Amino acid sequence: MNYADLPGYTVGGTIHIVVNNLLGFTTSYLEEHSTRFAACIARRQSIPIFHVNGEDVDAVVRVARLATEYRYQFGTDVVIDLIGYRRHGHSEVDDPTVTQPLLYKKIKEHPPLWEIYADDIGAADAQAQAAAVKAEFESAQKDAGKITKKPLMRDLPTYWDQYYGGLHKPEFEVETGLSTEELAELTNHLTTYPEGFHIHPKVKKLLEQRAEMGTGKRAVDYGMAEALAFASLVKAGFPVRLSGQDTRRGTFNQRHSVLIDIENENEYVPLENIAPGQARCGIHNSTLSEPGVLGFEYGYSRDYPEALVLWEAQFGDFVNVAQAIIDQFISAGEAKWNLLSGLVLLLPHGYEGQGPEHSSARIERFIQLAAKHNIQIAQPSNAAQYFHLLRRQALRHWRKPLVVFTPKSMLRHPDASSPIADFTQKNFQNVLPDTEIEEADRILVCTGKIGHELQAERKKRKDNSTAIVFLEQLYPFPDKELVAEFARHGDTGEIVWVQEEPANMGALFNMLPRLQRIAGARHVLSVKRSSSASPATGSAKAHEVEQKTLLTLAFTTKG
Repeated sequence: MNYADLPGYTVGGTIHIVVNNLLGFTTSYLEEHSTRFAACIARRQSIPIFHVNGEDVDAVVRVARLATEYRYQFGTDVVIDLIGYRRHGHSEVDDPTVTQPLLYKKIKEHPPLWEIYADDIGAADAQAQAAAVKAEFESAQKDAGKITKKPLMRDLPTYWDQYYGGLHKPEFEVETGLSTEELAELTNHLTTYPEGFHIHPKVKKLLEQRAEMGTGKRAVDYGMAEALAFASLVKAGFPVRLSGQDTRRGTFNQRHSVLIDIENENEYVPLENIAPGQARCGIHNSTLSEPGVLGFEYGYSRDYPEALVLWEAQFGDFVNVAQAIIDQFISAGEAKWNLLSGLVLLLPHGYEGQGPEHSSARIERFIQLAAKHNIQIAQPSNAAQYFHLLRRQALRHWRKPLVVFTPKSMLRHPDASSPIADFTQKNFQNVLPDTEIEEADRILVCTGKIGHELQAERKKRKDNSTAIVFLEQLYPFPDKELVAEFARHGDTGEIVWVQEEPANMGALFNMLPRLQRIAGARHVLSVKRSSSASPATGSAKAHEVEQKTLLTLAFTTKG
């Protein structure tokens, strides 16, 4: 049947097949579900659920055809609960009679499916056909034993030919800066909308401010830096896709990638109207299902290596729900299967007294997963750095997942905003040196928001002997850049790693040995919160006391 000829044919919906084998390792199917059927969870949706006996071959085919016709007719999801069993329990070496003796006594006495079907159709030569298939399998197994070179899982599509993984090399780098003329042109498209479009007064003011940012009249904040990066990429032919929770507006009201008419709720997306023939740009709000959405975006990045594919958590803390996707695929996909991905994770991170569930994206977990240049970990401290980081991820052909710890309170802060001239520089800097201090007795090494707070504290103290160095890329670790910055300040005094996170979290355990290795004759110390079972205090007042203590210790701790 040609389903496109069906009346009311639409594209949509998915056929979900539950392979119901009545077994959860050693757990009885009666203990595994609160209802009779595994597929009953789908009853919360207004969709059909077909239960079919896996041993009734004709019924299975009939149900599959019925489900397919229903899907194409109505464009909705359909569920097939295919009920069967496992003949050998969990695996060929398992002994299921230990935990389910009666069930597996019946299964042992029960003929296999091929014999049942052969009897049903009256196949006279069934035994001979089964023997021939078995012989073919055994022959293939013997041939496989003669293979000396480990085969790849599969040949990658040709669209992966121009991309590569492995260890990072300096020649992989590309220039990411743009001219002031290009930035001004992009700004014009990002800050205008159709005539007659009724824009919200607050968003109108935001666009007016961004117009000043893109033309050098005002420092550029993170939201505008990101918009400029996205716009430049789609104009150059690189697709951009961003999904996550509240991403279209931005959790912190910082993005506004989709403009909404306040009178009729029509939408206008400036990023889709940058230039004729531009690449596609999709900004999508997603459900609060981190593993499902992050898993989908990982797959998307595998199918579209040319695209900048990003997933953003509402707060970085929420990424812990998707840890299985990160552990099994994002961080290990290249090592296990030689499969590359350029997926970007945007994780808002920073200690601002918002409590234990809105402070930490768990830097320590990502650093623990990092080895042999399998992933990139960065925390850009200003808007221009964020711009260059995003463009670098798309423009260079070295495909590695990128974890970005993004700010919250610093999104619009003047200290983290950048002059438009910084967007014309060549590329992202792994280390930001201290340009205010020529020779320091003390070097504070940090990353993210705490660095700006340290700079404010230094100014208040009128300290002219302490340098503050921002480590923008935590992994791969920028040894050479740090060595050069340390050497610029001589070889005496102290190097202090400063972090907001407790001692058992953050980058501390990874940074100390690395800093000690390159510190030369300098002592290496650390300033951090005390070890804690919780990422952060739930009291805003306690946080304020801790933060003040942290800043004081950074300038006074002695080795």
